[in-house]
Amino acid sequence: MDFQDFLQYVPNLIPVELPAGLSHVKMAPKERIQALKDLDINSRNPRIAAVMMLFYPKNEKTHLILIVRNAYNGVHSSQIAFPGGKYEISDFDFKDTALRETNEEIGVIPEKIEVIKQFTPMYIPPSNFLVHPFLGIAKEELSFYPDVREVADIIELPLSVFLDDEIIIESTLSTSYGNDILVPAFSIQNHIVWGATAMILSELRDVLKLTFEQKL
Repeated sequence: MDFQDFLQYVPNLIPVELPAGLSHVKMAPKERIQALKDLDINSRNPRIAAVMMLFYPKNEKTHLILIVRNAYNGVHSSQIAFPGGKYEISDFDFKDTALRETNEEIGVIPEKIEVIKQFTPMYIPPSNFLVHPFLGIAKEELSFYPDVREVADIIELPLSVFLDDEIIIESTLSTSYGNDILVPAFSIQNHIVWGATAMILSELRDVLKLTFEQKL
């Protein structure tokens, strides 16, 4: 989609009711659904994080940025994610966290991002994080400067590809819920995107599609 056309839809994104769990469940392993069924998240005293779902123009087409995390000794090693990270006491709010972490991880300064909408928080049991996603728009082409300590690679995903149902697959993976289980996922540029990132992407896709349909 041309970026200027995409911008015409942006104001209509703001009032759209978030589908939350209805979207998340589409990309959730059934083992995860069962594990979270009766879980009191507040009793787990989760750590707080925030991520940025950032759209921007590249060659006049709308793109979404994702990152490939570095390999490390942790549950999210080498996974596909949004730019973002842990809330710090110095952050004014969770939106500030998402902006700060986006700057630190991929080198996009907060002044270039217009934050449009907050999405449904996502709880991640293996790391005990409650993640707050934000939708942001940069209205000019961006240069990315990944933090080599945290980011192994950058994925620039065209919006047209993101909205194509052909990228939705099922993959057999070993997860914190079990080995060799069938997991719904997105196939994006030779990467398998699953778990919390896929569930957040699912809500983003549903909100975008609903907005586009309403404006037609």
